[in-house]
Amino acid sequence: MSSNVPLNELGEFLKKRRSELSPRTVGLPETGRPRRVAGLRREEVAQLANISTDYYTRLEQGRMQASAPVLDVLARVLHLGDDERGYLFQLAGKTTTRTRRRGRQKVQPQLQRVLDDLTATPALVQGRRGDILAWNSLAAALVTDFSRVPEKHRNYPRIQFTDPAMRTLYADWETSAKISVAQLRMEAAKYPEDPRLIELVGELSMRDKQFAQWWGEHHVASRTVGTKTLNHPVVGELVLDWDTLTANTDSDQHLTVWTAAPGSPTHERLRILASWAADQNLPASQPLT
Repeated sequence: MSSNVPLNELGEFLKKRRSELSPRTVGLPETGRPRRVAGLRREEVAQLANISTDYYTRLEQGRMQASAPVLDVLARVLHLGDDERGYLFQLAGKTTTRTRRRGRQKVQPQLQRVLDDLTATPALVQGRRGDILAWNSLAAALVTDFSRVPEKHRNYPRIQFTDPAMRTLYADWETSAKISVAQLRMEAAKYPEDPRLIELVGELSMRDKQFAQWWGEHHVASRTVGTKTLNHPVVGELVLDWDTLTANTDSDQHLTVWTAAPGSPTHERLRILASWAADQNLPASQPLT
């Protein structure tokens, strides 16, 4: 029978690392109540990593082998440096190659050119997981100033669930949020071992009970077309049709545009919003080089 010493060491290493993190460090809300253990609880680490508490407990107790994708997510959740990550994989007897990690997405030049030409139509480009890759100034005026959102948090579902202003902007926030969750579910089926997606789901599940409930319902949806009503704080009610165009050069990049019928009240209010955005000097995204 093989020795369990490496697994025990792995468990102790995980326990030590989580004891050094605070909820605030990993983006969890502080409750103000006394904590019985230093750092993060086991269930918090498990939910952030989108694995069961029982599974994570067995890892810490040296009673289970961890897969490479799970180790990769735990390394991110526990904020491990490169050396610590390598040590974690070594204890688990796994290779430290990062073949599953995809590089940073950059907006496709063709989509960027289309975006640059859309001056009277709100539009943005989303990548994997709903990451916001590019936007025009009217999209910033319509939704939020994306330039003020840290790049690592510039993700549409995350903004939708964590920015309180979104719940008043959307006339039917719940339906729109459910669609975002269903779209994430579709992405998870396509890339089940994407560490950033797993981390995003874990974080939102911890922060929002509705997200956790809807994620557990396993509904799926593609990015297609639809209509949404927004209660904009500057121009009032906007009834917008949205459509999604997918880049042939990268099927994981989607240009979303919001339009209104010419002559409609919303069409006129978009013109007013565009003028307001120009006065506010709201920035569009800059092409990545």
